[in-house]
Amino acid sequence: MTRLWLMPEAAILERPTNRDEAWRYADADYLAEAELALLTGWQELHIPAGEAREETRIVEAGVERLRVNVGQGARYALFAINAAGPYARLEVEVTLEEGAHFEFGGVTLGGGNKVQEFVTRTIHAQPNATSNQIVRAVQWGRSTGNFLGRIEVVKHAQKTDAAQNFRAMLLEKGASANTKPELEIFADDVQCAHGAAIGQLDEAARYYMAARGIAPDVARKLLVQAFIGDAFVEMSDQSQAESMLERALAQLDEAAL
Repeated sequence: MTRLWLMPEAAILERPTNRDEAWRYADADYLAEAELALLTGWQELHIPAGEAREETRIVEAGVERLRVNVGQGARYALFAINAAGPYARLEVEVTLEEGAHFEFGGVTLGGGNKVQEFVTRTIHAQPNATSNQIVRAVQWGRSTGNFLGRIEVVKHAQKTDAAQNFRAMLLEKGASANTKPELEIFADDVQCAHGAAIGQLDEAARYYMAARGIAPDVARKLLVQAFIGDAFVEMSDQSQAESMLERALAQLDEAAL
């Protein structure tokens, strides 16, 4: 059985600011004005040994913080869409026991002046654990998509296999994206990798599709669909994956391009 509850920590934690590394790209005005409990409270979740849990989240405006312990041989998968604003942040801290696996797929989509963030901390606390994180950002207007991903491998966590990948597509010049991958490794028999790329919509592909009679708005949606689809590839329910993809693509209707 899994357990989920809210643990307030406002009494022992100070208000975060942009000087804190994990909040460096956050909305400074929001941090200064939000209730402290919203910034310091955590939801707690435990996945028992040998069990598997997969869930989806549609991130709402504000801050959501989730702390997960994944038991021996268990699997936890989380797939999220962050299209909220003006500031929306999903922070996930995962501790992996022996042979456990953590899968994360996230997509940010935003226009206007929205700031959207995924922040993860993955702790490989025991040997033979694995993790994989794929984040895609699609931004337009003057919006910003952020991904801060930290992977920690303790000294005795041999045979760790961890990866994270971030890519951002900026549909307009005023949009931006930030990424800060971190690896802290104290074991010597591990595989840890990260990759990041930020660019614009592939104009050559758009021209190719236009030459074959595909309308510009349809071409744009097809290109974005292929781009963000990576984040949902590992979902076990294909119909649910298609639903998440459709929900993400619906956000493009507000992008007047």
